Amino acid sequence: MSRNSGDNPKSRENRRGGNSKYGAKKSKYLSDKPKGKEKTGTTSAGLPKRQRTRQGEPLPKFDDKIRLNKYIANAGICSRREADTLISSGVVSVNGEVIVELGYKVNPTDVVRYDGATVKHDKKRYVLVNKPKEFTIRYSEDPSKKSVYHFIEKACKEPLFPVGKMDRSAAGLMLYTNDTDMDKKLMHPKFKVSQLFHVVLNKAVSDEDLEKLTKGLYVDDKMFSAEEASFVSGKPHNEIGVRILSHKSNMVKLMMGKLGYEILVLDRVEFAGLTKKDLPRGHYRHLTEKEVAFLKMS
Repeated sequence: MSRNSGDNPKSRENRRGGNSKYGAKKSKYLSDKPKGKEKTGTTSAGLPKRQRTRQGEPLPKFDDKIRLNKYIANAGICSRREADTLISSGVVSVNGEVIVELGYKVNPTDVVRYDGATVKHDKKRYVLVNKPKEFTIRYSEDPSKKSVYHFIEKACKEPLFPVGKMDRSAAGLMLYTNDTDMDKKLMHPKFKVSQLFHVVLNKAVSDEDLEKLTKGLYVDDKMFSAEEASFVSGKPHNEIGVRILSHKSNMVKLMMGKLGYEILVLDRVEFAGLTKKDLPRGHYRHLTEKEVAFLKMS
């Protein structure tokens, strides 16, 4: 997300989730004087496939009404292009009226029927999980394999997919949803979602290396930098807090490896303004309506 003189600083902060009444107040991991500035650089079991995003794609817009072809596609009947063909052929009706208009929009409460059968549209679900270390974020039919899905299998009847990635060795917040627009927005390169990590390293971090994190460093010919980085209050200097503005979850690991440190604990304590408050390790909760509205408006 580029900065310019006409961009309101407060609105920038709200978009990143760093100053929300739904998120934490001042984090204990970061100092009162933030360091650095915005960085540059870069299934199975019936689970829905995530949409891939490209740099040039626009951020999705949220609206109660959605296009009829998208409504049909989201129900898993066919692709949007194929849905246009169905609509044009006159086999789709809305509230008893046959619709042949491409671009027609429907409300969530509308009754959509295709070839005489009602199209069932899943309710949008948003589940926040505090992932333990050594658990995979992907679904596994093997009960012996540790998967986050073992925690959330009873959260709702709708199939959910993880937003973004997280290594098995990492821990902390993971958001699961069936809202493809929400996933697309949070993982869009232009959005630069705020992520705060509590990092425990194999040795103390020098002041110089802490400064390098915010000034930026090259990893495999790509420039990475943290928005903020500081020592954790009251802890040894091998524990630091690092905030990044990026959809990439492995950026902290890459930067610390470049500086010669081994990560012992990587814990995501904030994600897009959502925090681990009152959410123990290995537990989940559904987002509130206010939290969902905040993510859509950010």
